[in-house]
Amino acid sequence: MTDSGPIRYRFSEAPIWELQRKYYEELGMQAWKNDQVPQYITSNPMIGTGYAEMIFGFLQDRAGMGHTTEPVIILELGAGAGRLAFHVLQKLCELMDYAGLPLPPFTYVMSDLPWKNITGWQQHPGLIPFVEQGILDFARFDAVADTELHLIESGKVITPGMLAQPLMVIANYFFDSIPQELLYVDEGKIYECEVSLQYPEQSDTMGPSEVLRDLIPEYHYRRAAGYEEKFYPYREVIAFYQEKLEDSHVLFPAAALECMERLSALSGAGFLLLTADKGDHRLENWEFAEPPKLIHHGSISLTANYHALVCYFEQKGALASFTEHHYKNLNVGCIFMLEEPLRHVQTRLAYRRFIERFGPDDFFSLKLWIDQNYDTIGLQQILGFWRLGGYDAELFIQSAERISGLLEDASDEEILDLKLGIDRMWTGFYPMPQKYDLALDSGLLLFEMGLYEDSRRFLAQSLRETEDEPVVTVLYCLAICSYELEDLEAALEYTRQALVLEPEHEEALDLLAALSGG
Repeated sequence: MTDSGPIRYRFSEAPIWELQRKYYEELGMQAWKNDQVPQYITSNPMIGTGYAEMIFGFLQDRAGMGHTTEPVIILELGAGAGRLAFHVLQKLCELMDYAGLPLPPFTYVMSDLPWKNITGWQQHPGLIPFVEQGILDFARFDAVADTELHLIESGKVITPGMLAQPLMVIANYFFDSIPQELLYVDEGKIYECEVSLQYPEQSDTMGPSEVLRDLIPEYHYRRAAGYEEKFYPYREVIAFYQEKLEDSHVLFPAAALECMERLSALSGAGFLLLTADKGDHRLENWEFAEPPKLIHHGSISLTANYHALVCYFEQKGALASFTEHHYKNLNVGCIFMLEEPLRHVQTRLAYRRFIERFGPDDFFSLKLWIDQNYDTIGLQQILGFWRLGGYDAELFIQSAERISGLLEDASDEEILDLKLGIDRMWTGFYPMPQKYDLALDSGLLLFEMGLYEDSRRFLAQSLRETEDEPVVTVLYCLAICSYELEDLEAALEYTRQALVLEPEHEEALDLLAALSGG
């Protein structure tokens, strides 16, 4: 009896993909708790604004071509925690209200595979208003199999050929985490890289994320002439790689291409793909590439092959937009698989302004530097970056201590701008599974600024929402706010509550004496 060795799998059929699916299905939206799976870089207000501008431009283009009655479906693949959809919809509604232009109606459809995610979206207070307006719907969509969209809220089923307007697809951190083929190209021949997996010793008792973290892949090569045959649907892309590449490992996005083909079939007018990922659209990034590493962050991800997507759809008449400069952390691109794509001028201008000139990758690179240098920058710089980031809560959380230290020398104008920023941040805040008391930090900073009415509003909200015992500092600040606002009854009540927690609190005792006339 001979040992045949470890099982070899075609890369796209290896157990890693089933483990990946199981991980997301088990955790639902908790997968994004405390950034276990990264979400900030593709889901912050900055990128939400850029996408909203592109959607707004697309709606303008469709209206300019006379297509004003049929709705535009905007499908987000792998919508995950839901934060991107929230920011996009919020900014898009602001743009539409501000411009007041006649535009075609639209429905934004958040989709994913785990039912837990969909249930979480339906219950999220930030998303419910958009559902009530009739502009947000949900769908469970399997990117490797489904040919229809079943909208949960409206009950509509979108089948092939049904849409009159082009389908708009958003795919952020999506193509890197669905099955891919792994090919090796050398001397004009295609080889398939099969993979065997060495599991950790205790894998039977470990969760999917732990198993994915500790898996060790080993690659094996076999000749795969089938990719070179005329019947292979992506033969022309493969032929290009045969001609241009040597000694190169290529992650080939067959599942992504098939997914986009199936989605394209829903509309007779084509599609517009807006996508962001760690993905390479330049051929030189695939030259002499080594076998891929499984990047672990709760789940696993790989580099997305944007070059193959662009190459395939450009051969079919598409126009692709990617930045001329090189990306560092996030590559954002757009593929116009449309009739006369050059006529979509407003969409292309929006890409130029909000992605090409200065986009989400540039913003994130700046953020990484500022994160490490908050203790050296001034209030005007903090305010300017906060505005650039769309008054993002994460930027406020990271800079609150520094802002507090700068308040003593702040001008009246800076104080007013901070108040404006806090109000706008709160309007655009999308709570995530992790618990962070943004109301508390906002209220305490407003208290330091002497804005007692606003401070009391935020601190009272923090008090209502906290599951822990109240903090004496919060109660005392609420008492002072109420005192300054001449609400003496509330001031007395908060003071008494503070003293229950800390009977020897000197400031509270002094305030109690003042309120009691003693």
